Amino acid sequence: MAPRGESVNEEMRLRSRRRLMRATVELVDQHGYAATTLADIAERAGLARGLVSYYFDGKRLLMQAATHRLMHLELAAALAEQSADASPQARLAAVIDAVLQLALDHPRVMRSHLALILDPDVGDFVQDPEQQQLGAILREVLADWGAEEPIAEHAVLRSALMGACIGLLLPGAQTPLPPIRADLFARYSLPWELGRPPQAEAPPRPHWVPQEAAPR
Repeated sequence: MAPRGESVNEEMRLRSRRRLMRATVELVDQHGYAATTLADIAERAGLARGLVSYYFDGKRLLMQAATHRLMHLELAAALAEQSADASPQARLAAVIDAVLQLALDHPRVMRSHLALILDPDVGDFVQDPEQQQLGAILREVLADWGAEEPIAEHAVLRSALMGACIGLLLPGAQTPLPPIRADLFARYSLPWELGRPPQAEAPPRPHWVPQEAAPR
């Protein structure tokens, strides 16, 4: 049998990584991060336990990569649903709504992800390939929207989205979706009816939200 080419080997590696990340999301969704072991993940993915350590340097980094992959896949799907002539504002609204919906659909995954990246005792934040794909999507959408400095604006939007997810998911003190969404949409001068509004009318703006953001 002829040896496999490097391109075939690389594709197999990518498939194995993706299976591990998908299994991680499924298990954390069901059982939580603490109750999910690397052995569980390998078994769900149908791979040898040793391959987990080969591809990922520990459960934390696997969890981070798995969440970033989930996010960039959901954002790409939300953008793909937009019509070819969708406005930059509509595309940004779709991205914001996709992240907020992720928090509601995968609360255990998103809570675990936020807890890990905010804990200084578990290690620094790593810009893995999945996170880089997520960042590229956000920067492209922001550039189309009119951001003068997409890289800097991406950091601001990322922080705002993570803060919004914390508000939606804070145990015992969750904030309803409409005011959180209204705040984000006001920041970027997005009409309430874009994307997937959770109710027909926007809620009253909190006093700290400006009536109109600076024009772009």
